[in-house]
Parts: sequence; C-alpha cells; structure tokens
Amino acid sequence: MTEKPLVIVTRRLPELVEARMMELFNTRLSIDDSPLDKQKLIEAVKVADILVPTVTDKIDSDIINKASDKLKLIANFGNGIDHIDVDTALKKKIIVTNTPGVLTEDTADMVMSLLLAVPRKIIEGEKLIRSGLWKGWSPTHMMGRRIWGKRLGIIGMGSIGQALARRAKGFGLNIHYHNRNRLPDIIEDSLDATYWEDLDQMLPKMDILSINCPSTPETFHLLSRDRLSSLQPHAYVINTSRGKVIDEEALADMLSQSKIAGAGLDVFEREPSVSKVLLGAPNTVLLPHMGSATVEARIEMGEKVIINIQTLLNGHRPPDRILND
Repeated sequence: MTEKPLVIVTRRLPELVEARMMELFNTRLSIDDSPLDKQKLIEAVKVADILVPTVTDKIDSDIINKASDKLKLIANFGNGIDHIDVDTALKKKIIVTNTPGVLTEDTADMVMSLLLAVPRKIIEGEKLIRSGLWKGWSPTHMMGRRIWGKRLGIIGMGSIGQALARRAKGFGLNIHYHNRNRLPDIIEDSLDATYWEDLDQMLPKMDILSINCPSTPETFHLLSRDRLSSLQPHAYVINTSRGKVIDEEALADMLSQSKIAGAGLDVFEREPSVSKVLLGAPNTVLLPHMGSATVEARIEMGEKVIINIQTLLNGHRPPDRILND
C-alpha cells in the first residue's frame, strides 16, 4: 500500500472535514485548537508533506526556509493569505492554495448585519433590556440613523463587495465604490453603482463606508488618520476585511471624540488584542472575526482544502493555487 502523505492541520476544523481528511491522508489534527507558536510551526514544516494553516498562523520566510524538501503544499484554510510569505514559498517550489468563493455571501451578510446594527443602536438596545434598566418607550430615546437613501461607499469591489452592493441596493442605499479597476458597465449598471477613481474624493461624500479590499502592502493603513479625518461626523465605518487596512489607533481616537458617528468591526489590527480605547468607544459594535463563521462556509472551506490536496497528489495543479503577481 502506498504510504499516505503527512498532512498537519494547525487548528480544529469541522468534524466532517476532519473525518474526511483522516480517511484520505495521514492526518495530524489539532487537539486543543490553540494557535501554534513559531517553534511548533517550524517543527511542523520540517516533517509535513502538506501544511493546513489558518489566519492565526504567521508563516513567515524564516519558517518556510526551515521547511524540509518534503513540504510541497501549504493548503490554507481561508481566503486571505496575507499571513503567509507566498514569495518565499514559491521560491522553494512550495505551492500555496486558499479557499476562494465560499465566503462571499456569508461575509456580505455580516457587513449588512453591522451596517444595520451600528446606526440603529441595536446592540445598545439589547444590552439595555438585559440590564433591567429600561423605563419604557420615549419619543427621543435610543434614536439612531436611517440607512434608506444614504450613500454607501465600498472600498474593494470584488465578489464580496458586489454581494454587499446587491444587498444594500435592496435596502435603498445608493452604491458608490472605489476599486483598482472599474467594473464592466453591465455589472455597474445592474448595481446602480457610481465609480470613484480617486478614493480621497469619495470619502467625504459617504454616509457609510465598508472596507472589503484584501490586506496587501499597498492597502496597509489605506484608511489613514488623514483619510479618516475627511469623513463626515455622521459617517459610519464597517470593516470585515483585515484590521491592518485601517489605522486602528486613529479610528479609536475619532470614535472616542465623536468625530465620526460609529463603527462596526469584525477584524482588528493586532488580533486577538483590541485597543482599550476602541473597547470603550461609543456606538461601536465589535465582533471576534466571525464574518465567515457559518457551518456551511466552514465545511465548504474544508472541502476546498481537500480538493487542493487531492489534486496535487493526483499529479495536477491545485485549482486554488496562488501565483505571483
């Protein structure tokens, strides 16, 4: 019998996915679901044929350069690959794959959830009920902001940005977007979307801003202190992309000083650490990176990981391999 490849999985995955991986490969599963530290990651790449990391694993050049020649594939469980030094991996002829396409609808749903929760003070209202301090209805109590008719600026009009635009259009929002490339007319027209080539011109005109671009060196602090300062005081910021796209310290300062109206954040610059200023900021909904946290999405992510591994073992190029730009 041909020896099965050693597949090391760094975190707990859905039971269905783990069971299938155990059937197909010589799989070493995570026992306690704790993120691996650097030394344990180095130990893993020295013996594994295939590594299955997640966003919590920083696979830098130092780790990759210590990998044995056995390591042929880093099959990331997730879409974003900013935690992996892809260039170094490819130089060592290690293929890197991700799980695109299966997170789109769930992440767009999460953006809409935050987009509704923050302006309408839903979390504050729920906490008030549980506190037992609610004194009854009042004409001026818990007044939020209407979203119908407001301008939504989407930064990053890929699949998630477009899925968000489709939902937001149904809620009566006017869709605006900034993207590296303008969308084809047929897509732009279907979304009634207005394109802004210049981000700095778009920002002051928006009522709600949603960050949906990937984390790259070019998008680090794309929303800098200066750009955040250009937003209107009634504007809201939603981020389900990556924390590093926003200058988190500047955002926290502006929220605490009421220079912008509120924020809904599912990602943070130094996860899992969150700024104390941000934790105390008013009208802010903070979530623990759960944009893709649906049963369906996580199982489909696992299925994509398995397909990428199996395709490589069958002597073919994995469908979701990452290539150099």
